[in-house]
Amino acid sequence: MTRSEIAELSYAVGQLRQCVNALRSHYGDAGSVRRLENDLERLAIDADEFEQAPPPEVATRGGREVIYVPDSKSDEAAWMGAQDEGLGFHSRPRTT
Repeated sequence: MTRSEIAELSYAVGQLRQCVNALRSHYGDAGSVRRLENDLERLAIDADEFEQAPPPEVATRGGREVIYVPDSKSDEAAWMGAQDEGLGFHSRPRTT
């Protein structure tokens, strides 16, 4: 992560803090506001730790991996007994 990306993350956490403070002033000590404050503190701690000691970078691939999907008909026997969730006809033999 570059220095500008870290600065952008820090800025975003600051903006989020302003939003949560506005929620606090409007809604008081509501449970959802407390949870947001807790999440924000965790995010601020993690961002600070990341800035102090960033993890090693992962090697990126030069391009996207291409997965070949043949357009020939697949073996229907492999799907026998499979449930077609959401289609409304579970455990029925598949029709072609």
